Amino acid sequence: MSVPVYFAERPSPEAPLAINPELVADWLVAFLKSEVIGRRGFQNAVVGVSGGVDSAVTAYLCARAFGPEHTYAFKMPYKKVSSPESVAHADMVIRELGCHGREVDITAAVDGYVMSNEPEISPSRLGNVCARTRMIVLFDQAMKIGGLPIGTGNKSERLMGYFTWHADDSPPINPIGDLFKTQVWALARYLGVPPVIVDKPASADLIKGQTDEDDFGISYHRLDMILHHLILGYRSERLSQMGFTPDEVARVRSRLDATHWKRHLATSCVLSDSAIGEYYLRPVDY
Repeated sequence: MSVPVYFAERPSPEAPLAINPELVADWLVAFLKSEVIGRRGFQNAVVGVSGGVDSAVTAYLCARAFGPEHTYAFKMPYKKVSSPESVAHADMVIRELGCHGREVDITAAVDGYVMSNEPEISPSRLGNVCARTRMIVLFDQAMKIGGLPIGTGNKSERLMGYFTWHADDSPPINPIGDLFKTQVWALARYLGVPPVIVDKPASADLIKGQTDEDDFGISYHRLDMILHHLILGYRSERLSQMGFTPDEVARVRSRLDATHWKRHLATSCVLSDSAIGEYYLRPVDY
């Protein structure tokens, strides 16, 4: 199966990230069926729904691919940080799809470690503990129902290293991992994700009041355009000529380069000609 042209039309300098959302949706549904059912032999999908647009889009795609009866959505709030709005929006996704829904409160699990061992933990470290605890829940619940956890990280977050290593990136399948955030928004509107979820400021919901764009210091619309051109090989000078400030370009390039290691599995020292992931590759790995 060849890779489809998922752009709305031939990319132009004015709209290089415009997509054909219908084609993207169909392709991602086919991808999920092929990878989850065909290649791995699972029937059920397990998705952590945060109330944000990325997890909502993933849940909508899973419901299309496997049916609501085979889609299991888990809310996993940490009550001291997670906003009630996020929980309400996650409930909205579950209700709209008619899929299985369950809340697993991770507060006691997180505090069991934090309060007993690290009572002075920083907000960012606490956020990482929450993210990794959620993956424990998802993988255990997947084993319970005979399903597979499905990832929800978009391309913008992945390129910026804006995720918790061995947490958000842990699920073995990620349908939206090659879509920039602005493309996820376009796909969400096509899929019928409620506008209140699509239009609200993006947030990891790990620290009260936190938003992605505040952390980046740049809007997603400008970030995605810079990332798009950087990974195509454009030099910083050319991006400045396109209207991006030197500070914006330097900020994005710095994080892109500094977080490259997060987009790979653990680095092993190569000692033989059969090192896994280095020399030992199956045809599909190429």
